[in-house]
Amino acid sequence: MSENIVWQYPAPFITHWKIQPEDIDHYNHVNNVAYLSQQEKLAWAHSRALGLGFEHYQEIGRGMVIFRHELNYLKPALLGDTLQCATWITQCDGKITLTREFQYVRESDGETLYRGKTQFACVKLATGSPTRMPKAFVDIYQPACLAAQGK
Repeated sequence: MSENIVWQYPAPFITHWKIQPEDIDHYNHVNNVAYLSQQEKLAWAHSRALGLGFEHYQEIGRGMVIFRHELNYLKPALLGDTLQCATWITQCDGKITLTREFQYVRESDGETLYRGKTQFACVKLATGSPTRMPKAFVDIYQPACLAAQGK
């Protein structure tokens, strides 16, 4: 049924998440924290696919850290569900900030269960203080940004 998915933006970066018992809370659906954990994994997978892993952040001494999350739980995911988890870079000012958006869709019926938005700021890893993005970040994140692509 995954061919019937309606993505909020074109050309998503996608991973799959098979819901396991450890993802389930006392309400018998996926725990809110599990969604956030999956979102972090997805963001790193996309960043690595673009050519920037944490080892690159360490070499450069700069990193993109979260300063704001928006999490929207639309429908519950249940044990055994498989979700297609998508992300896009929707804003990158090429200076300090970058925004990612997320959409999780249940494969069996194409229902969007979750949407998220995370804003990041570039910081010096040694001090945590805001700083301009290094050229390597701009060169990789800017072209991947939907706004820069006119989408």
